[in-house]
Amino acid sequence: MKKHEFLAALEKGLAGLPAAEIAARVAFFGEMIDDRMEEGLSEEAAVAAMGAPDEVAAQIVKEMPLGTLIKEKIKPRRRLETWEIVLLVVGAPLWVSLLVSLISGIVSLYASLWSGIASLWAAFGATVASAVGGVLASLPLFFVEDPAKGLFLLGSGVAAAGVSILLFYAALFLTKGLVRLTKACALKLKYACMGRSEG
Repeated sequence: MKKHEFLAALEKGLAGLPAAEIAARVAFFGEMIDDRMEEGLSEEAAVAAMGAPDEVAAQIVKEMPLGTLIKEKIKPRRRLETWEIVLLVVGAPLWVSLLVSLISGIVSLYASLWSGIASLWAAFGATVASAVGGVLASLPLFFVEDPAKGLFLLGSGVAAAGVSILLFYAALFLTKGLVRLTKACALKLKYACMGRSEG
């Protein structure tokens, strides 16, 4: 692939980003290709070292702050007419309250999911403490006072240790899953702001 083909494919993959951002990224990769060619690589080898243009574009979109894309999306393309401004102002009590409700609902759902995961981590910590406490409390009973109670406490501590292992893996799995879901939703939102489906 030639340099101009790579840069054209990259520019196409970045369509929907702010124009200044696209120009900066295309210029950056053009300079990188030129630098590699100055180091002695052929044009094709220098371009191949960059990777596939669609993968490079996807990585750029992943690293792009969501705020930049939203700001670009809501920036007016033209000047608003007087009647549009009046309609926005008059309708503000309705559309602002609906928007706030929607955002509040999404934030509440997200916070609830994290609260559930935090509860699992707290349960894990409690069972670890129970396991350690049960084993330590069983020692004096087992060897000095009442071996039956000591054996019961030792068994309870070992059982709590087993439950804590299960809770650890469940909490870890759900934490990683929610982080992946958050990243996937943010990426979908980025592509939606760009006006296209995910690359």
